[in-house]
Amino acid sequence: MAQQGVLLDQDQFCCSVCLDLLKEPVTIPCGHSYCRSCIEDCWDQDVLKGVYSCPQCRQTFTSRPILTKSNLLAEVVEKLKKTGVQAAPPPALCYAGPGDVVCDFCPGTRKQKALMSCLACLASYCDPHLQPHYEFPGFKKHKLVKATAQLQEKICSHHDKLLEVYCRTDQQCICLMCTMDEHKGHDTVSAAAERTEKQRQLGMSQQKVQQRFQEREKELKELQQAVESLKVSIVDQRRHTISLLSSSQREREGPLFNPTDPTVGNRLSGPLSENRLLNVTDG
Repeated sequence: MAQQGVLLDQDQFCCSVCLDLLKEPVTIPCGHSYCRSCIEDCWDQDVLKGVYSCPQCRQTFTSRPILTKSNLLAEVVEKLKKTGVQAAPPPALCYAGPGDVVCDFCPGTRKQKALMSCLACLASYCDPHLQPHYEFPGFKKHKLVKATAQLQEKICSHHDKLLEVYCRTDQQCICLMCTMDEHKGHDTVSAAAERTEKQRQLGMSQQKVQQRFQEREKELKELQQAVESLKVSIVDQRRHTISLLSSSQREREGPLFNPTDPTVGNRLSGPLSENRLLNVTDG
């Protein structure tokens, strides 16, 4: 039974960075514990930012906190190792390839592919490191989006806040701080509302273009039908003219016209024969 209890509780002795049992466990000021090497690697990457944060709760520290060795955790982990208990094997790793967004919290140089990016944390996470966002209440209000490498493009360069407001006066995305600063008094709406409005306008424009296209297509068909009708009319008129000319010729010939007369062929081959008339009207 004791062994079963240890198995049920072993997850709390795993490092949320490497996802393995804690090695040289240390505790930081917010109360979370990590492997010494894991948290040091994370904070080494935060040096350029000038702010250090907890990978789990995201609490920030202006100066690099002193790591406190947790003797109690070290003893518990050591006992777990002696009983043969190991951390649950991680899911199949999906390492980032060329063009993929990498997880900001995977240690080492070979990092896993990020699935989601957090607009509040300004970081991207693989599946294992994303779990705290689903499990801890402090992360519930964080905005998660599909992993993107352009996180900084969504952040105000002046206030380091999310660009969640659209200024219609200046036609640009701004943050909430901007509305109280250089954009104070401007016509502003939420970025989501402006996106919806732009999509509505785009839909209307596409509908108008489609309608104009259909109208032009209808006009083209009508023109083609008119051309065909004109062609038929010309042919009919030509035949009618030929018929009239032929009839007129026969009337002028009068009694001289005799179908049994062997010379009729010679007379019909004259200037006003039907075949000649066809040629004349074609010209």
